[in-house]
Amino acid sequence: MNVRRLILALASGLLVSQLHAQIDRVTGRSFATRSEVLAQHGMVCTSQPLATQVGLQVLREGGNAVDAAIAANAALGLMEPTGAGPGGDLFAIVWCARDHKLYGLNASGRSPLGLSYDQMKAELAKQGRTTIPPFGMLPISVPGAVDGWFQLHKRFGRLPMAQVLAPAIRYARDGFPVSELIAYYWDRNVLLLKGQPGDYVVTFAPGGHAPQAGEIFRNPNLAATYELLATQGRDAFYRGEIADRIDAFMRANGGWLRKEDLERHTSTWVEPISTNYRGVDVYQLPPNGQGLAVLQILNILEGFDLRSMGFQSADSLHVMIEAEKLAFEDRAKFYADPAFSKVPVQGLLSKDYAAARRRLINMTRAAKTYDAGTPALQQGDTVYLCTADSEGNMVSLIQSNYRGMGSGVAVPGLGFGFQDRGEMFTMQLGHANVYAPGKRPFHTIIPAFLMRGGQPWIAFGVMGGAMQPQGQVQIIVNLVDYGLGLQEAGDAARWQHDGSTDYDHPRMKDGGYVYLESGFRWDTVAELKRRGHDIRTDLGGFGGYQAIMWDAANRVYHGASESRKDGQAAGY
Repeated sequence: MNVRRLILALASGLLVSQLHAQIDRVTGRSFATRSEVLAQHGMVCTSQPLATQVGLQVLREGGNAVDAAIAANAALGLMEPTGAGPGGDLFAIVWCARDHKLYGLNASGRSPLGLSYDQMKAELAKQGRTTIPPFGMLPISVPGAVDGWFQLHKRFGRLPMAQVLAPAIRYARDGFPVSELIAYYWDRNVLLLKGQPGDYVVTFAPGGHAPQAGEIFRNPNLAATYELLATQGRDAFYRGEIADRIDAFMRANGGWLRKEDLERHTSTWVEPISTNYRGVDVYQLPPNGQGLAVLQILNILEGFDLRSMGFQSADSLHVMIEAEKLAFEDRAKFYADPAFSKVPVQGLLSKDYAAARRRLINMTRAAKTYDAGTPALQQGDTVYLCTADSEGNMVSLIQSNYRGMGSGVAVPGLGFGFQDRGEMFTMQLGHANVYAPGKRPFHTIIPAFLMRGGQPWIAFGVMGGAMQPQGQVQIIVNLVDYGLGLQEAGDAARWQHDGSTDYDHPRMKDGGYVYLESGFRWDTVAELKRRGHDIRTDLGGFGGYQAIMWDAANRVYHGASESRKDGQAAGY
């Protein structure tokens, strides 16, 4: 039963304390939530309220959902540089109401063509390393986000790009007040990234320190960069003045990115992949991203009666954690750039394969290790946002620098830093995700889209590295198995498993560990420990959720934005 309907049924004659007790007994949940945002004509949900308002402004000016998404993302590149910016990558899923079809865009960049495997290995040796570092020149790959904006705009946009970028340009020039959580992470990034080549500190720490919450921050150099894009288009970034400045800076400071890398960059329109979970079609983008992990986990969970197990019970949490462990072993082995290795997507998505993997789960004991499967072979921090318009178009878009503010390298005068996504390559020869020039690294950022009966239902995402597939699965289970509302599904306490085999972690042999937010029952936690789960606590790292749901019966959008971020859902 939906909690809101339960409140209406119970409210008559009950004190608030009695009402809450009744809700907790019936639903098994104990967490704070709020109402969903409802609107008929359009909806924008982002992790920063001013960016949400920028998207709404563009909708009100006659733009569509794609225009609003680009405008909001550009604003986030200014307002939340701890997770986004034109120096990063982008992925998007677009529901086009006119075509009645989903489109997928992979706007991720590739490694420098002039940096071979042997050269990378030699550069690492100079630093006393065997893995690619998180900061500096070596993890920098071609920024794909700007090309992603223009590809989306060319195919679906309505307003001129100059009008779409105008609000972000104005805020960059005139300033905006930094919001609370972003200020916290901004300060942490500045402490980590001081000392890298370029004007990172000048750009992001004027006066030598990160802006505090409520302090007005301006980025006139980013305003100038956006103005070039508005007037000269994407070629200003990949072939023109910006490309020239990047090339000259990299040559002068020991970097490897060149104008040729930018000139040769292309985004890729891809067919979304999907699975059906209890009547809901769940869509993700194929590798080099990790969206496939969501689908694999759901396929495994489909064989368990989670509803009967109970919301956030020990049994339901146990099988979800174990399913994640199984999928993440496949993730570590197979997920990579399909242009360089054959990724067995259809085999990994097979229901029969999921059934075989499911049989490995022991209900009484957490596994210490799992092997990756043998499917049939066939031919960071992040920002997430979603938008919807009066015509029924919906956009699910995610963008990232990878680790927070990225590499710490910023070309003087451009107003943005470069991502460090190349850190996710492995140097292990023979591995699907081994470093190579001109290759896309494995990616963690994944937009999601849900459909029912061939109709659009929900555009959503959960920010936060390896938490993204885990968080998405928890959202879907909350919605589908437990009937929670759109806002409630995101506000519910989350778990996160860590320690699986990964690019920077050897094979899992100890079962890893499970972080739990506050809000889980003490007896549930005790039972998970008894089954062998290493339970830990963490103040953050559980992602950030935004979502838009289409209510076709009433022709109304529902928006949700959780409290783990500074964000806002708003419509009109």
